[in-house]
Amino acid sequence: MIPFTDLGKQYEEAREDIDQAINHIVSTNQFITGPETAKFEREFATFVEAEDCCATGSGTTALMCSMMALGIGPGDEVITTPCTFISTSEAIIWQGARPVYVDVDDNHQINVDKIEEKITDKTKAILFVDMHGACPDIDRLKEIATKHNLYLVEDAAHSVRTRYKGQQVGSLVDLTCFSFNPVKNLGAIGDAGCITGRKELIDKCRMYNNHGRKNKWTFEVRGINARIDNLQAAVVLAKLPYLDRWLDGKRRICQRYTEELKDYVITPQEPSWCHHTYYVYSIRLDRRDEFIEYMKENGVATNVHYLEGLHEQPLFKEYITEPLPNADMFCRTSVSLPCYHTLSDEEQTKIINLVKDFVND
Repeated sequence: MIPFTDLGKQYEEAREDIDQAINHIVSTNQFITGPETAKFEREFATFVEAEDCCATGSGTTALMCSMMALGIGPGDEVITTPCTFISTSEAIIWQGARPVYVDVDDNHQINVDKIEEKITDKTKAILFVDMHGACPDIDRLKEIATKHNLYLVEDAAHSVRTRYKGQQVGSLVDLTCFSFNPVKNLGAIGDAGCITGRKELIDKCRMYNNHGRKNKWTFEVRGINARIDNLQAAVVLAKLPYLDRWLDGKRRICQRYTEELKDYVITPQEPSWCHHTYYVYSIRLDRRDEFIEYMKENGVATNVHYLEGLHEQPLFKEYITEPLPNADMFCRTSVSLPCYHTLSDEEQTKIINLVKDFVND
């Protein structure tokens, strides 16, 4: 069976550095905050060319602290996308604000052309998502945000090391939120995340991230416990030197998929402005459920990342004011193929031939 992910092979490549990092944390007994977290924040900020970085316990808490730092609250509206994991909208409603959904475009990104019609005097921010390792036209998003005096927040859970017009994601907007869930391109061995962006906003994120305090004994605002633990920070740092090589391997596989499958299914497209990092390789085709079963019967695991858009979830139905047909279409027809960098040429060939055989059947 070809698994959808294979973290074991990735670990074997970086075993010596990861084990050394873990042993250091255990032997020094510094498990929460401390020098390893500070080192992570410095090095990751440099890695993505950001002013500053606040490490968090997950991508979800990164989003939550970002909303707090921007002062998002009851009565505010935040424009966002329905095609993403629940945490993107969850962070908005936890602040008592309202998510305002904009349908996606043909590349599964928020449809920038439809954003301005959703802006009201209650709109305070645009929270967009870099789907699958690509990003929307960020310059156009900046123009809209500047015109209407809005904050711009990037959910980059899929897009560490993605570049927009040569610049690193993480350095482009007010705040950018990353996830280091183990299955991400850069993963910890548990939940972890961070926020990068403007220093004055990152300082606020750090306060909300740590029970609302600026020092050990002074609590200034209502915060949460969203701190990263040193173990996760150390593991992510240990993997950092390997990431570009791993991503190059993924890109080669995904580009081969596209070249060989583009006449059979709808394949991901790389926008002209974007260096795609392929968190997942998601194709679109009819009879999606039949295809998943066919691949399983032939020894290949696939994955559906969003069976329904957030606008179909009971939690968010009260915020829906109009149909979102593209989001519905993507959720009905999208399926992801294995694309990790250790996938062999023979395994890639098998996957490609199975896709072709299914479509031709």
